[in-house]
Amino acid sequence: MSAPPGQFARELAGLDLAGLAERSRSTSRAQVDALLRRVAPAAADPGRPAPAHSVLNLADLAVALSPVAGERLEELARAARATTLRRFGRAVRLFAPLYVSNACLSSCTYCGFAKGLPVVRRTLDVDEVEAEGRLLAERGFRHLLLVSGEHRIEVSADYLVAVVERLRPLFPSLSIETQTWSDDTYARLVRAGLEGVVHYQETYDRARYAAVHVSGWKRDYDRRLSSFERAASAGARRLGIGALLGLGPDWRADVLALGAHAAFLSRRYWRTEVSVALPRMKPSASGLAPLVEVGDAEFVQAYSALRLFGPDLALSLSTREPPPMRDGLVRIAVTTMSAGSSTEPGGYAAPGTAGEQFSISDERSPAEIDAMLVAAGYEPVWKDAFPLYGENLAVRSY
Repeated sequence: MSAPPGQFARELAGLDLAGLAERSRSTSRAQVDALLRRVAPAAADPGRPAPAHSVLNLADLAVALSPVAGERLEELARAARATTLRRFGRAVRLFAPLYVSNACLSSCTYCGFAKGLPVVRRTLDVDEVEAEGRLLAERGFRHLLLVSGEHRIEVSADYLVAVVERLRPLFPSLSIETQTWSDDTYARLVRAGLEGVVHYQETYDRARYAAVHVSGWKRDYDRRLSSFERAASAGARRLGIGALLGLGPDWRADVLALGAHAAFLSRRYWRTEVSVALPRMKPSASGLAPLVEVGDAEFVQAYSALRLFGPDLALSLSTREPPPMRDGLVRIAVTTMSAGSSTEPGGYAAPGTAGEQFSISDERSPAEIDAMLVAAGYEPVWKDAFPLYGENLAVRSY
């Protein structure tokens, strides 16, 4: 039975995304000129407060994503960089994904974990998860993202609670990227020490979503879309959203929907941090090719446009992208990035023993990423906050 639409699903239904995407494609040079004039003062003086009129709406985001704006990418990126420096300084948070299982009951045509694919399956027990966690802690990580396929038996709520409780003494910041859960399960996980929840909608195009999610829990578009509302209501303090560029028929429409989603979450759950990621499709065991190719210039444009639209958003970038792209985007818009990643269960202690979700493009070690950031004048942040506990919000130190 499908889940009823959440509040954002109803808001999204009222948006003319097709019209906004068409506006983007038909944007004039005069409209781009006007937008760049609005953001130019910010680019000229990163230390100066942004004027109120510089706040962008979805129509402005459509202009920033336009082909004509793409012709002026350097100016767009310069304004995005100034906005990033003003809001975040030169701090870049580092995290690692820890894959606990690649077992999956869903059939998603783009995913290397999809049910039915002939890949080696493995689910780590809690002791094995702790061993992987300790390796990552030794490498400096204090922000950990627990990732799994969608298997409600092998990766049950009880299992995840046990994993979070086991890792909590090692990591002040734990997030999950798993299947969606009920309000009660999110609340249990938060009580166990979970801080964040990450779910990618993959594509906001309903028809395409139905075509690529053939079976399983993830096929329910509305349930997935409303998962953040359930997680935030249960107390999650970080919410991570994203769209898989190349999966949908119109990458601009997906970025516009993603911007609207981020704005909704930031407005409604103002005590949470909202992060956004724009992974591009990469080779996996699924063999599915991108429906549309998103080139490097378009990719940089999408991140720059989102930064101008959402100055307070944490923009995240994974090791899917090659080193030159990651090194460049961290100087423009990205404030959170993974490092030294493995996308297979047990891949840190025993790589090559299970199927991976997708291929890695940036294979540099965490120490090498740290050195790159320092050389570029940035501050690698391995641990940026202390967790809050109890009704009195007392700070627990480590």
